[in-house]
Amino acid sequence: MKRRILSKEYFPGIPKIPYEGPDSKNPLAFKHYNPDEIVEGKTMKEHFRFSVVYWHTIRGTGSDMFGSGAWLRPWEDGTNSMEMAATRAGVLFEFCTKLGAPFYAFHDRDVAPESRNLRETNRNLDRMVKVLKDYQRETGVQLLWGTACLFAHPRYMHGAATSCNADVFAYAAAQVKKAIEITHELGGAGYVFWGGREGYTTLLNTDMKRELDHLAAFLHMAVEHKKRIGFKGQFYIEPKPKEPTKHQYDSDAAACLNFLRQYGLLEHFKLNLETNHATLANHTMQHELEVAGAAGALGSIDANMGDLMLGWDTDQFPTDIYLTTQIMLTILKYGGFTTGGVNFDAKCRRESFEPVDLFYAHIAGMDAFARGLKIAAAIRHDGRLAEFVKNRYRSWDVGIGKQIESGKVGFAELEEYALKLGEVKGLESGRQEFLENLINEFI
Repeated sequence: MKRRILSKEYFPGIPKIPYEGPDSKNPLAFKHYNPDEIVEGKTMKEHFRFSVVYWHTIRGTGSDMFGSGAWLRPWEDGTNSMEMAATRAGVLFEFCTKLGAPFYAFHDRDVAPESRNLRETNRNLDRMVKVLKDYQRETGVQLLWGTACLFAHPRYMHGAATSCNADVFAYAAAQVKKAIEITHELGGAGYVFWGGREGYTTLLNTDMKRELDHLAAFLHMAVEHKKRIGFKGQFYIEPKPKEPTKHQYDSDAAACLNFLRQYGLLEHFKLNLETNHATLANHTMQHELEVAGAAGALGSIDANMGDLMLGWDTDQFPTDIYLTTQIMLTILKYGGFTTGGVNFDAKCRRESFEPVDLFYAHIAGMDAFARGLKIAAAIRHDGRLAEFVKNRYRSWDVGIGKQIESGKVGFAELEEYALKLGEVKGLESGRQEFLENLINEFI
């Protein structure tokens, strides 16, 4: 396999994307994302830690359940050879470099082809790690997180860690072991567990408690291996309620946190939250972020959005300014990212089939997040929203409210208090419409 270190240009005619400001009409320029602009004490680059995904951006074809691949990718030769894998790595790093994205993310099977057996597949991964290391060294683009594809191969039809077949569990463990090791070798800032088929289609053939016990054992093994090899990156779980299963055990942030607490894993994991997954769980992304943030488990996000008219995971690029404002309000509230970032788990529409559309899509998402950050920072600086919320709960800062929160009273004391109180008075309006209009002032 010949090494190509950015010696060939795969996006000819496309320069490094500049920041030109909001008055620019150049579609290949940022209007709002200025990586060096300081917002709340950090540069935009530090706030977002933008990441490009291997699976949609490099390995995607535009296929869907009704049709084959439609995207033009001139660098593809129709094979899944190791030579092709090396070429795809060159495409990724050129794209990230021209876009100005400091990170990328992958599944193990994105970067190297699966071979006849696990030993040969692992050798393919080892060879590609050397290629990726060279590109990282040359470009400065780093790995945000890695993960293992435990859902595509037919062996995982019944799940991986939750499979009814113990041999599948063992194979999945070996695959994850290797995926954590290559993530560690590449200096990855984290590792994500997504249970694509860790769930059920029908309870008629499912022993749920046994499957959950197995999943917990699997994750404990991963924690032990992480410690053994000295991997310092953050472990994440990514919630999703369905697709491809009827019900996935990591269905939303609350379900994940409950599982982690139940099995003594919470200290080892944070959550990687995705907007379209929140939608499928009938939650807003802000809800999921708040649930994770309140538990000290907000780690990273997959940036995309869904179409509310459709009931599946459309993985569209995030262009809704209200959405990115809400996301950044909560992320700023909980202190921002450390090992995590804004990972574009998003794909161009099937009809957006030219290579340049990859740039248009990512520029749109990065600009939308930059606007959301600036708007969120302005709302926080203004203070009226925070003051309204604080004032709404003022009865908890004194008197009986303060005593309840400090654990100094119980039902008997509260009954005595309520009997003296009579009817509750002083309820105030929640003023939702007033607050929504307040947000509109900044957007």
